[in-house]
Amino acid sequence: MMEEIVKIPKMEKSEYDLLIKEEYVARIAFKGEKYPYIAPFIYVFDGNHMYFLSTRYGKKIENFKQNPYVSVEVEKYSPDMSNYAFITLSGRLVEVMDADNKKDIRDSFIRMIKDRDLSKNVMIALGHSPKDPLENIINEERNLIWKLVDVNRSTGFKNGT
Repeated sequence: MMEEIVKIPKMEKSEYDLLIKEEYVARIAFKGEKYPYIAPFIYVFDGNHMYFLSTRYGKKIENFKQNPYVSVEVEKYSPDMSNYAFITLSGRLVEVMDADNKKDIRDSFIRMIKDRDLSKNVMIALGHSPKDPLENIINEERNLIWKLVDVNRSTGFKNGT
């Protein structure tokens, strides 16, 4: 006799948005030559779009230039896995080029880092020294800003509580 398979409950869009708003680390899966390439990124969410800061070097840049279509995953879970939720968004990354828009987004990153009391070591992931003031994120464009657009598929699951 076969046991019944219990499926993980799906999330509603309002739950997706709340999860994305509450968290600040995502994993982006890029299409690689043979294997997908997955990298963690911090992000900000303006209620409509997710924005990511990327260093100007590394495998992700090459993969982005070859194919900007990605899957983005955000998750939240308790250490014992009694509570968990995750969402995967499939879309396309575009580089933000408008100077005023870039300044506003970079300012959002500084506010997020301060509001969440993140370690200054996060600066390394953004191409800066931990000794640099946070304002260098705005003053020195050592990174690219990517915006997730054309999200054509989103899948979110939670443990049901």
